[in-house]
Amino acid sequence: MGIAADLADDIAGDWHAALAALAWQVESGADEVIVDAPVNRYELAVQAPKPAATNPAPQATPAVLVQVDAAAVARAAANAARSLDDLRAAMIGFDHCDLKKGARNTVFADGNPAARVLILGEAPGADEDREGRPFVGRAGQLLDKMFAAIGLSRTSPDAATALYITNVLPWRPPGNRDPEPAEIAMMLPFVERHIALVDPEVIVVVGNTPLFALTGQKGILRARGNWTTALGKPMLPMTHPAYLLRNPAAKREAWADLLSLKARLS
Repeated sequence: MGIAADLADDIAGDWHAALAALAWQVESGADEVIVDAPVNRYELAVQAPKPAATNPAPQATPAVLVQVDAAAVARAAANAARSLDDLRAAMIGFDHCDLKKGARNTVFADGNPAARVLILGEAPGADEDREGRPFVGRAGQLLDKMFAAIGLSRTSPDAATALYITNVLPWRPPGNRDPEPAEIAMMLPFVERHIALVDPEVIVVVGNTPLFALTGQKGILRARGNWTTALGKPMLPMTHPAYLLRNPAAKREAWADLLSLKARLS
């Protein structure tokens, strides 16, 4: 019993001594237990606080999508053209019409700019896109024969017997589809300036697209043969030669329209 009591007294004394030593270390500032290896605090890099930025970098402004008024851009470019060469360059440099991306050539015009008669078509087809001239395919060959029958030709050097030919759109729509109203409106300033620079005596529109572009009306079969006015000039609507190729019986009406044009020029 004596040995056990002595041992208990020793343990109790050691416990109180350890507790007192721990309290002394806490009061001295110790905040972690002893590790296996000594740590030299002088060798540790000092992490200096980062100074506050006096002139913080400006925040990037979010990109803003600007809507371009393509028709307004076209009108400004067209009005700036002082010659047909200027107008051709302006149209070639116009990049706001998606049709241009899929076209081989910008089909500007063909014929004699001094001609009394200006023929306005719809848009280039595959042959026209390949050659860069309007009305050179089957429909174009028929058009040449039709107007030759009343003594007019795109190759004539004489203004009295010459033709000047252009289109509402200078680029071929994919699949030869009909031009869309937005595309017509976009390119109309170029058409108006083109006609103003050529200054023909008579305008002949062939097909629905040029009829709609100059008058806002549709229905070429109702309008054909009926003289009207567009851009301050006499205008004769006619069916497109491509329609005549599909409907040969309509050539009789086309011939009547040609005779009406011949009489008007006389």
